[in-house]
Amino acid sequence: MPILSVAEQDQLREELRDVIEYRKSGLSLNWIVGCPLDCGYCVRHLFDNYEMKVPRALMSDDDAAKMLLGNHFFQPHITPIQLLNRATDPMLPRVKPHTLNMLRLLDEQKLTNHVLVISRWHIGPEDCAILNSFKNIRLTILVTNSGIDHKAIEPVDSNIAAKSLRTAFENAERYRVIHYWRPIVPGLNDSDEHLRRGLGLTNHAHATVFTGLFYKAQIQEYFKVHGLPEPYDEGPRRKILPETLEERILTAARTFGTGSPLFRKTSCAVTYAHEVADYNGHFGIRELCDICPVAQLKRCEDAWRRPNDQEVDEFARRLGGELVEINNRSIVVSGLSEQPRYLMQHSLGYQVHDVARPHIPNHHGRADLGWPTIKEPQ
Repeated sequence: MPILSVAEQDQLREELRDVIEYRKSGLSLNWIVGCPLDCGYCVRHLFDNYEMKVPRALMSDDDAAKMLLGNHFFQPHITPIQLLNRATDPMLPRVKPHTLNMLRLLDEQKLTNHVLVISRWHIGPEDCAILNSFKNIRLTILVTNSGIDHKAIEPVDSNIAAKSLRTAFENAERYRVIHYWRPIVPGLNDSDEHLRRGLGLTNHAHATVFTGLFYKAQIQEYFKVHGLPEPYDEGPRRKILPETLEERILTAARTFGTGSPLFRKTSCAVTYAHEVADYNGHFGIRELCDICPVAQLKRCEDAWRRPNDQEVDEFARRLGGELVEINNRSIVVSGLSEQPRYLMQHSLGYQVHDVARPHIPNHHGRADLGWPTIKEPQ
């Protein structure tokens, strides 16, 4: 794959040129940008490169791997890693060889970190054979499937992802497979039939995550300009999944059953599939856990420890922030952006929240939109 010249890279937004970003589900490595799939709600709108349809590399695979392993946030065997989850699909024909090569480079370091690969494109048996060959990394393939039928919003046939999910699951030996049921959006894919189809795919995964839509201003504007049905009147910072929609999903799951359990959070599903405790420490937010399998609750309970106040205070200060308090749900800090907060969270296995952006109990870290009732935590 050709590498973008310095002049070409200078035309990209700074966020795209910054190859590594720490996100809640892991340290995200994005050394290839550009995607032809045209999903209307894609986060590429946020980086002004939605029209970049041909994937291009910012650097070589080797250089990207060195940058990741040398990143000041990276901790061997601890830091979860995500590959190419921001500006392309890692299983596109032009991108797939680089995805598989990066997995090989990480595995050869004998790292046992979680590595997440998220795709909605074709995964064949020959791909699964390679994915099974990695001996050290804890590899999870998350297959995105929304079931949205509106072709102007999602031109990609959802049957592609459904087939990939089945194939990946049938052939899984060393890696694990997540049904990434997202985004679920009122009026687009929340009919009873959509829910039945989504629940049916839980039979072809080790775990299932259901979640809503990022509808930030740039995506909202795209919907308006193209005359697409606008699901919400606002574009909040967090994902939107209204309370009534969540309850309908959970009710449908109780009615029709599931092949694999449902989870609200990605890391909960990933760690359940690998039979380890949640690296994000969600166990402190007990209302998140009311749908979790008993065995996973036990793993998380055994691993969950309230950290020492002095150690956390020193940790926060080293990162340039300040400890506000440690309670039974989370560490609360001030003056820290998301990336250092995630470093603390993954290092300590305990939720870390910004005092300026409080998490409302029972909203599950989602946007307040569609959640009119505030309940006290149990």
